[in-house]
Amino acid sequence: MKAICVFCGSALGSDPAFSRTARQLGEELARRDLTLVYGGGRIGLMGEVATAVTAAGGRVIGVIPDKLSQKEIAYAEATELIVVDSMHTRKAVMADRADAFVALPGGFGTCDELFEILTWAQLGIHRKPIALLNVEGFFSPLLTWLDQVVAAGLLKQKHRDLMRVADSVAELFTGERLGVSLNSSLR
Repeated sequence: MKAICVFCGSALGSDPAFSRTARQLGEELARRDLTLVYGGGRIGLMGEVATAVTAAGGRVIGVIPDKLSQKEIAYAEATELIVVDSMHTRKAVMADRADAFVALPGGFGTCDELFEILTWAQLGIHRKPIALLNVEGFFSPLLTWLDQVVAAGLLKQKHRDLMRVADSVAELFTGERLGVSLNSSLR
């Protein structure tokens, strides 16, 4: 494994645990010599994780649409900043450059990225691990809804199981709740 794509908010959110966890994840990626692939922004949780990777001496690949780059929200300190023509291209480039995916708290954009990458896994387009970092139970209502979708016969359990869940950065990498660590599953 060389690179992990992180989906997360362009806002900080109201819970300080979101920012703290984003920074912890960034520090851990750098410590493990894993490249961060992400949406290229310098604001919100995206900025927190990227800044933490950079501060810890890690590598950051930002992928940002030209329109957002023009608004001067691009993370100029990225090791590599890829400016693309659209959000669709952004997601494709991030997926191509990553070996695994992790979602932190976020809004519509985070959910869009997460569900598209899950759908691609469901369709067999990729076989890369996908994990939620369930900071302070942020994703618990979503997980309950997904269980309801399975119970309603609209999603197979094997596809629901494509998404691994961890409650902390340490757990994400140790696999205590994942059953298999994110690291070892990619070897």
